[in-house]
Amino acid sequence: MAIHFVDIARIHVKAGNGGNGAISFHREKYVASGGPDGGDGGRGGNVIFRADRNLSTLMDFKYKRKYVARNGEDGRGANMSGKGAEDLIVRVPIGTVIKDAETGLVMADVSEQDKDYIIAKGGKGGLGNQHFATPTHQIPRYAKPGFKGEEYDITLELKLIADVGLIGFPNVGKSTIISTISSAKPKIANYHFTTLTPVLGVVRVDEEASFVAADIPGIIEGASEGIGLGHDFLRHVERCRLLLHVVDVSGCEGRNPIDDFKLINTELKSFSEELSKRPQIAIANKADIATEEQIEEFRAFCEEEGIQLFVISAATRQGLEELPGIVFNELQKLPPVIIYEPEFVKPEIVEDGNAFNIFRTDDGAFNIEAEWLVRILNGTDVDDYESLQYFQRRLRDSGIIDRLEEMGVKDGDTIRIEDFEFDYVI
Repeated sequence: MAIHFVDIARIHVKAGNGGNGAISFHREKYVASGGPDGGDGGRGGNVIFRADRNLSTLMDFKYKRKYVARNGEDGRGANMSGKGAEDLIVRVPIGTVIKDAETGLVMADVSEQDKDYIIAKGGKGGLGNQHFATPTHQIPRYAKPGFKGEEYDITLELKLIADVGLIGFPNVGKSTIISTISSAKPKIANYHFTTLTPVLGVVRVDEEASFVAADIPGIIEGASEGIGLGHDFLRHVERCRLLLHVVDVSGCEGRNPIDDFKLINTELKSFSEELSKRPQIAIANKADIATEEQIEEFRAFCEEEGIQLFVISAATRQGLEELPGIVFNELQKLPPVIIYEPEFVKPEIVEDGNAFNIFRTDDGAFNIEAEWLVRILNGTDVDDYESLQYFQRRLRDSGIIDRLEEMGVKDGDTIRIEDFEFDYVI
């Protein structure tokens, strides 16, 4: 059987680069040489994540793995700034946790409808040459290129936002219970793994009281180690405030409800120590076909473990009318649904910092690594004397020239900055 539910995906997002500043000079009839009027570049588009209630899976991200926002427009003459790019909106199901793929740290928990979560910011536009005119440099032939947009490899994890999670082995009656007490309509049949996707349902206690319940697909022994679909399903229990642990108290399939109860809790603990401490109510289902001795044996076990027990029959609706009220009252004693706080700290971007690295290659050239210098070089007209002077001043002010001299640079040595090369002149 094909499984179409996807709750984890890895994608790449990149915000747009800022537009380049323009190098331009005012042109007017009878005016021999106007002043600089190069406009600024526009801002690059952000990559924004937005919750969408109509989505319930991350399936789309299995087919499209790269999301790139548009770049800002370049500046133009006549002091005209480039247009900022539109933001790229990426829609995900409510409850999607976004993590930095490299560190695993949380960047955002997309848990609110109609709220924008900016994951990658667009780059600022570069300044046009109008900003560099001074009394001594009235015709600057250089401008600043736009800044690069942020980009990240990220992991999307869908963790259902539900107050209550129904857990238990396959075919113990969870789907029947949630379909009876809530608005959910899961597929129900008498075979294992009928439910292959978590099912959410709103349970209404009265007009002003309700909670969200999730039917978590059957957890089996070894689920915490990824056997079957274990990890995929256990992930959705993490936010639940209360767990309804459903067992087949009749043992009609030859299973022992006490052993099953212990095994499921072992899987929860193996997956997450915190999850194993989540409050539980034991639901003894199929009481209509169980013997009194079977029910009492399980009741004694729950009393010994200090776990509240509720005996029902989903098939005959025995006890189901009272169940929502009992669960609602328990929820009033518990903290709200877990919302994961951002942990990831974006690397600080120093717009015109002076950090650099210099090393020599086998051909004797001095290679300079400095992203800020590449940006300046891209906005420099190397054939223009004033523009070249500005670039040389930055080399001197940043300490690059001093460092080259310490490394023994000589007249005529090759200096390389990415693909650009020039000879060192004393």
